[in-house]
Amino acid sequence: MIKFSANLGFLFTELDLPDAIRAAKAAGFEAVECHFPYDTPPEQMRAALSETGLQMLGLNTWPGDRAAGDFGLAARPDRMSEARKEITRAVDYAAAAGIKAVHVMAGRTDDDEAAEDCFRSNLDHACDLAAEQGINVLIEPINTRDVSGYHLSTTDHAEQIIDALERPELKIMFDCYHMQIMQGDLAKTLERLMPKIGHIQIASVPDRAEPDRGEVDYRWLLQHIDDLGYNGFIGAEYHPQTTTKAGLGWMKTLCNH
Repeated sequence: MIKFSANLGFLFTELDLPDAIRAAKAAGFEAVECHFPYDTPPEQMRAALSETGLQMLGLNTWPGDRAAGDFGLAARPDRMSEARKEITRAVDYAAAAGIKAVHVMAGRTDDDEAAEDCFRSNLDHACDLAAEQGINVLIEPINTRDVSGYHLSTTDHAEQIIDALERPELKIMFDCYHMQIMQGDLAKTLERLMPKIGHIQIASVPDRAEPDRGEVDYRWLLQHIDDLGYNGFIGAEYHPQTTTKAGLGWMKTLCNH
């Protein structure tokens, strides 16, 4: 049974987070997720979740100075102390707000050994903190067309990290949009990685709009994911072509198997 989560980093962005949670509930979503909720007090987040009965599945660590090109800090040896501070802030916020997972953003690097050692060390630290709170840690391969130089850009790399660290809290956030761009073969990759996947996201390719268009047949792929026994949510992380509400017809289209 396919269940959709609204990513409030991209959807209902005209609203503050508590009202965006309410709008997602009204639109028929069964869960929500977000990027950087830190301006919203966690008790307000928790109250909106309690009111609507929705789960908040995840949030991201703070990416750093986006205007200066930052897109995460955890694989940056020169930003180690800042990365640890932001990991702690993310885990603490998730625990206070009742959020299920923290996505630790790697950042742009030269893809050298120092960056990889730094990333793994910071992930191990994140898992230590998250395990105390019953929270998962997610890593997301991101395509290098949209984010040049991103340290983690393939599922093979993510799998190597998970196998090396052997932390049960550590899972892959599999964004079909990013992985179609980077490597394709989504069905077989999902089959192979399913035990290591903590969350799945969708958007159309190549324009990252509503997922009922573009080169990926999500009607077929979502049925395949369901057949594989995935019982989590499918995160809708796309840029609406007009307004979020106007573009929600895809939810019925993709569930009409």
